[in-house]
Amino acid sequence: MVVMILQKVPQSLRGELTRWLVEVKPGVYVGHVTGMVRDLLWKKCSESRGAGGVFQAWSTNNEQRFKMRLSGMANLRVENWEGVELIRECKGELTQPQRRRTRQ
Repeated sequence: MVVMILQKVPQSLRGELTRWLVEVKPGVYVGHVTGMVRDLLWKKCSESRGAGGVFQAWSTNNEQRFKMRLSGMANLRVENWEGVELIRECKGELTQPQRRRTRQ
């Protein structure tokens, strides 16, 4: 099982992803593909995302039963904490436009 979430990416990229996965909600895709296809989809999305962001999670044989990765989400990071992957929000590492928005 693969889950991909795309934010603020080009429409053409979203359309291309529907060839492999089902769009269950705008920007949220799920499906079952091979590991090679999953990695190729990740490469395509992370290279073509423009100013947007991409999240991918897939089932695997570990404690959590899934792995995940992020691209283009400057304030989020996947971190391993004692064998468990968590998403960490890095407030101190915001971009200049993000800092301006949080001050308002």
